[in-house]
Amino acid sequence: MARIPLNDLAGFSAVARARSFTAAAAELGVSPSALSHAIRGLEERIGVRLLARSTRSVAPTEAGSVLLARLDPALAEIDAGLEELAAFRDEPEGLVRITTFHWIATGYLTSRLPDFLALHPGITVQVTVDDGFQDIVSGGFDAGLRFGEDVEKDMIAVRVGPALRHLVVATPEYWDRHGRPTHPRDLRGHSCVSYLEMSTGRISPWEFEKEGRRVRQRIEGPLICNSTDLGLALVRRGGCVSLHMEDDIAGDLASGTLEAVLEDWSPPFDGVFLYHPSRRQTPPALRALIDFLRR
Repeated sequence: MARIPLNDLAGFSAVARARSFTAAAAELGVSPSALSHAIRGLEERIGVRLLARSTRSVAPTEAGSVLLARLDPALAEIDAGLEELAAFRDEPEGLVRITTFHWIATGYLTSRLPDFLALHPGITVQVTVDDGFQDIVSGGFDAGLRFGEDVEKDMIAVRVGPALRHLVVATPEYWDRHGRPTHPRDLRGHSCVSYLEMSTGRISPWEFEKEGRRVRQRIEGPLICNSTDLGLALVRRGGCVSLHMEDDIAGDLASGTLEAVLEDWSPPFDGVFLYHPSRRQTPPALRALIDFLRR
């Protein structure tokens, strides 16, 4: 059999993993039609159908699954070999694929990533923002950014930020009208913003802790959303109570436009961690990002 171009095999792997020509083409930087044409040519050369296509989906055939099981480890080894060559360059280069969720992207990366990219012009960082919990291995990511308590135990986790804290806030006028809670259960009588977990479809209870005692308080109110920005806008209008990161409302607290309650029930928690799978050698571009964020 004639030698198969490596790009065609990598294209098949990307489509099989993404179950989409469009998504795989975006990952590879080619057009979906060019990628489809390349894989049809690959199938013709080897004489086996590798992908089952329909108008709505694409998935590996049985033969495609067999090839994929052998192909992905081999492609990973090739990538690792190329990444190791980067150690011989004066400056690290390459693409770092990161997955994280909205608050870390807007409240953490926005103040750090621009300086990193300016310092390392040879590195490109691809950030995917998803409030669900992406599996970084199956998703093809190099690393993820999450709060420490959310990181899978089998990952290498590096703390890259200080401890953080959630606070329950409303306007002083709201508290004057409705009373200030002294225990999490007192929130039952208040109009609270409910936050929807996109990964589960459930409403998140508010979590509190004091002297080793933990309380998960269910709340109710006029708004259910997955946007802390929207919740905070409603709170600032004086209509309800919400739970927010202390960093996001520092200006409101300092000016007195918002007032926090239950602070003795709101201890700090582990901050932002970068996590990645265990490897024999961390790629230089990822290592540079880790070292920068730790500083």
